[in-house]
Amino acid sequence: MQSETDIHDRSAVDWSILIIRVVVGVIFTAHGAQKLFGAFGGPGLSAVVKMMGPLGYLVTVGEFFGGLGLVFGVLSRFSAASIILIMLGAIAMVHAKFGFFMNWAGNQAGEGFEYHLLAVAALLPIVIVGPGRFAVRRLLPLPTVAGNERLAAVLK
Repeated sequence: MQSETDIHDRSAVDWSILIIRVVVGVIFTAHGAQKLFGAFGGPGLSAVVKMMGPLGYLVTVGEFFGGLGLVFGVLSRFSAASIILIMLGAIAMVHAKFGFFMNWAGNQAGEGFEYHLLAVAALLPIVIVGPGRFAVRRLLPLPTVAGNERLAAVLK
């Protein structure tokens, strides 16, 4: 039987995960919209693909739809893991050579990987515990794992 403290603690986790999901999801949806549609002064999909090659499609779709998945709590673990992979790729392919911090002195063009590492850290709890109680996926008739009627972890 759960004690009152356990129930309160789980509620705090659900609210915390909701806040992380919505804030990080809105940021990545907007960032993906820059790449996909040219919104908010972004380059648009053709410019992204010209710069990154075919990988630009995956990054753009991952950021935009991954962000939406986080905001609404649909495929949240998959969305969070996808964005983590995108951020690790950005660190390895672009930002690591500039170091940890943004370059305030202007000696080098580019920025470090502090933002990307922060995004990874913010998304890890979603991968670990799922979207929490406040997720649209709870309203959807999604398939469950045979035998225990629990939702498959990747669908959370």
